[in-house]
Amino acid sequence: MSTTTETNNDFFKSNVLGHPAGLFVLFFTEMWERFSFYGMRVLLVNFLTMAVIGANPGWEWTTENALALFGTYAGLLYLTPIVGGIIADKFIGYRWAVVVGALLMTAGHASMALETEFSLYFGLALLVIGTGFFKPTMTSIISEMYKDTPDKKDGAYTIFYMGVNAGAFFGMMLCGYLAEKIGWSYGFGLAGIFMLLGTLQFWLSKPLFGMIGELPSKIKAAKALENKAEVKEAVNPNPFTRVDIILTVITSVIGLTYLLNDPLSKIAGINMFNFEMFGLAGQNLVVIIGLFLFIILVFTRIFRYEKIVRDRMIAFVIFAFFTVFFWLSFEQGASSLVLFARDSVDRIMTGNAATAYNVINALLTVVPLGIITYVLFLLWKRTFKKIPGSNIVLVICFAGLWVIVGWMLNRDFNTKSYEVTYEYYNDDVLDDEGEKTLEKIFINGNVDVTNLNAQIQIDTVTIGEQMDFLAGDKINILHKNNEKTEFSYLDSKASKQAIENAEERGVSSEVINAQVLRLKGNEVEITVSWFSVLNSFFIIAFASLFSKWWESKYNPSAVGKYALGLIIMAIGFGLLAYGSYGIQDGMKVSMVWLIFAYLFHTLGELCLSPVGLSYVSKLVPGRMIAFMFGMWYLAIAIGNKLAHVLGGQIENITREYSLSVFFLIFTIVPLVAGLLILVLNPLLKKLMHGVK
Repeated sequence: MSTTTETNNDFFKSNVLGHPAGLFVLFFTEMWERFSFYGMRVLLVNFLTMAVIGANPGWEWTTENALALFGTYAGLLYLTPIVGGIIADKFIGYRWAVVVGALLMTAGHASMALETEFSLYFGLALLVIGTGFFKPTMTSIISEMYKDTPDKKDGAYTIFYMGVNAGAFFGMMLCGYLAEKIGWSYGFGLAGIFMLLGTLQFWLSKPLFGMIGELPSKIKAAKALENKAEVKEAVNPNPFTRVDIILTVITSVIGLTYLLNDPLSKIAGINMFNFEMFGLAGQNLVVIIGLFLFIILVFTRIFRYEKIVRDRMIAFVIFAFFTVFFWLSFEQGASSLVLFARDSVDRIMTGNAATAYNVINALLTVVPLGIITYVLFLLWKRTFKKIPGSNIVLVICFAGLWVIVGWMLNRDFNTKSYEVTYEYYNDDVLDDEGEKTLEKIFINGNVDVTNLNAQIQIDTVTIGEQMDFLAGDKINILHKNNEKTEFSYLDSKASKQAIENAEERGVSSEVINAQVLRLKGNEVEITVSWFSVLNSFFIIAFASLFSKWWESKYNPSAVGKYALGLIIMAIGFGLLAYGSYGIQDGMKVSMVWLIFAYLFHTLGELCLSPVGLSYVSKLVPGRMIAFMFGMWYLAIAIGNKLAHVLGGQIENITREYSLSVFFLIFTIVPLVAGLLILVLNPLLKKLMHGVK
């Protein structure tokens, strides 16, 4: 019996839920990586744009600048895996690629937890490079694991992607909760801790995998024992020409330079394309040239193939084109919808509503965590003797997870609502246009109000706090959102820090001396990040239903799935446009609209996601698969970048028109794209030549 086959048979002996135990090691490795990735991702824009003077101060960047940086980060995440996959394939192997990528990402999260400008940029760079190594290798290891049992591969990927969504779910919930309730560095730091532990448990599981994911040279040596005869590689009918290589280099350099230049020009004022030609800004002109050259590159290569292959590749290019419009809308969930949830959604619940939310949130958290813990128990039983260290690390991870979940739920169940009152003065000041306007002067120990010629005013607000206050207690409060409509209690240490922070910047601290009037009852403020969790929850809830649909006789065509995905996405934004119609400054939208929006966005994702990469192998010849994979990821990268460029205009569009108009843009664009691809259905069927 051959070396590879023996290894594979031994590997499949350690069975958990009908699959090799190694699959569940990968499940947990991916879970902790997604925990860290999505945990950081849901915080970044919120942190960058949060007011610099507040109960939980951020950096108060403009939305446009924050999303210019975030868009570049998101775009690069889909480009570096192309390079990382090549390095893993040819030089270091999948296993080392996972470890290298995970360690780089751990360092990136740690760097971001320092909350300095350099550490932020450095941390994001490490995350981008680390993802480049990590992202393409996990699925490659699974593919190698199941090469002799392809009938089990679909089930393996289903289990694996449950790990993806479980990690995203808990990462966004817990990192987001810590960051918003305690401090941003705690959220960034928690992401890094679990990334490090996930890396350690993967490395300690090495005895379970044998040769799987090893260095390419070792794999080739093992294969040589099986096949001594040399197999000649098929002759490539369409090799890359010198012109192809030159165009690839030029377009890659242009794309990368644009991704870097966009945030540099907006944040630091460093513009590498500081010129204008033909009425176009230099950056826009260069991007147009780059796209034009890329189109030439793609189609000159495609048209060298014979007709059927050529037509199928053209169909794939059309699918990739419409993918841009899907991600352009879907990725608002990481940018504009985060800001919408923070500033425009009523997230405070009191009384029975707060109790109902706490019960639902507890079930939503504890039940899936209990199920995954049971999977860990099964893995422990099957593999402890062989990989004790890996199992112990996983137990530490889950113990930590249960502690944080318990603390979060206890905190929410025990938060009380207090009505407090404070005094302030309205002072006349001149605005930017030289007209008199009223400015609130809050009363605290650092504000001299003796020279003010203004009447004292009284305001009453509500705060949520775990502490026990009595009527008449003197406390300090400070606004906790950018709209300055909600307030939070500050202890003496936090009050001092807020005042010092304001003095350093030469602005008013706005720390307020207040007095407790009465206890109103229980209260809970839903975190901004909680809404992002809904995407993972809805995927887990509906994935099996959609899977059965695709396997039934009612399975739509590829074009049908694309059209459904885009149109259902449009419905989600249409609900937001309707729900936010007519709201004025300071008004809040019911959270129901945002919940339904996430539901429809997820349903759209479940429609469109099966089409994507699966059609690479169906429509593209073997020698062009790598190139077209790159093109597919490029389409997603472009969609991500455009999403955040447009999302960065939410403040400008809302100020000029309305919030409803902003969401209407993301209703119309995917709707038109969905209808257009339906119109193209006959052409696409013809181009696909029977591929279904």
